[in-house]
Amino acid sequence: MRVPSGPGHRAVLAGATALVLALTASPAAHASSRIPPAHHGSLVLVGGGLKENNTQVYGEIIRRAGGAKARIGVLTAASIPQSQDPDAADPDRCSNSACNGDYYAALFKKHGAADAQWIPVDLDHIANADSDTVVSQVNSMTGFFFGGGDQERYLSTLMHGDAHSDSKVLAAIRHKLSQGAVVSGSSAGAQIASGPDMVSGGDSYQALRDGSAPGYFDDPTRLGYFPAGGFSFLRSGLIDTHTGTYGREGRALRLAADTGHDRVYALDENTALVVDHPGTTRETLTVLGPGGVGVLDLRTARTRTTQAGWSLSRARYTYLSDGDRYDARRWLPLPAHDKHLLIPSTDSPVPANTDVFYSVANPEGTPYSFRTTARALASTRAQYTATASTFETGPRFTVTFTKRPGFTAWSSDGTSAQTLAGMQIAVAPQ
Repeated sequence: MRVPSGPGHRAVLAGATALVLALTASPAAHASSRIPPAHHGSLVLVGGGLKENNTQVYGEIIRRAGGAKARIGVLTAASIPQSQDPDAADPDRCSNSACNGDYYAALFKKHGAADAQWIPVDLDHIANADSDTVVSQVNSMTGFFFGGGDQERYLSTLMHGDAHSDSKVLAAIRHKLSQGAVVSGSSAGAQIASGPDMVSGGDSYQALRDGSAPGYFDDPTRLGYFPAGGFSFLRSGLIDTHTGTYGREGRALRLAADTGHDRVYALDENTALVVDHPGTTRETLTVLGPGGVGVLDLRTARTRTTQAGWSLSRARYTYLSDGDRYDARRWLPLPAHDKHLLIPSTDSPVPANTDVFYSVANPEGTPYSFRTTARALASTRAQYTATASTFETGPRFTVTFTKRPGFTAWSSDGTSAQTLAGMQIAVAPQ
């Protein structure tokens, strides 16, 4: 990143130089398809909205499941069951667990899997979660895919109540993962991979204004979470999905701060976060797809609540795009080999942003608003700080983005910032 002389100049250069040396010394900055299959399984977590033609993500799941020999078990218990779907009899309109299971099974076969089958566990078939016959079906699979819907239904069907213990089917999937299988999912199917304090719902503005609470709420704007979490396949950070599309960075920051977590993986739609060696000291993550994954770092963050409202300072935002990797243990982003440090060449100011979390109340809002401001700031040499605000008032929250010493941006075209590392974030009521 290009910096002028003055306070912090040497610190910025030192941070950028250290990151360059780390990347130069490491062979890790390569696309996921070049990584040998993990010896004890891997995760492919999609932020929702997985398109039928996303050969990159479907292909990665199938490759990790054995390529032409892949057998994918599809779980769709997050969908409503057939008994609750008024269009269950119409194959062109149905949207229930069985119908969705068939849909994904057909897609995996289309993309090259040898076989793909629905695992028949849902709210109509809860007993199947402890069926030895279904466990045998699970054991014959080399990979698994969890579809979207409501992650609470996965808890209701695949775990045992307040004990939060595994059903036989979930225990079998967990064992397969430990032995080398790939576990993938989209939207709720990615969210359920979370450990403690898995989000259950909520919008960013209401989250910043009102805070979080344990539970599952009928009000979809209220920030809720499950303290016991999901299936805990990934525990190095909280997970959020549909991030840019629904402007969920605000709720992710508030939930992490409220529950004492220092990292959130904020997944964009139609894009996968691939996790090798999950839960180990070698845990490494790779981004695949047209969007990206935000990493919200709260290690040095501070929060405060006054009469004016809740505020947060000193959080950091890293944004990874296609081909980038991330060393979870070292908190180190590893941009793809075709990206280089960005030297900003424009003096254009950062455009005004009065809807930083893409409010549903704003008919003229645009998705990916938070990311847009961050990238615009990274791409200009005219500013080191930019602000954006919420559409809602009472209070209106302002987000401040700052390029502090150590911040770096990366680009494949030399002009626009695609990957960001360590931009400082503050949120305050006005």
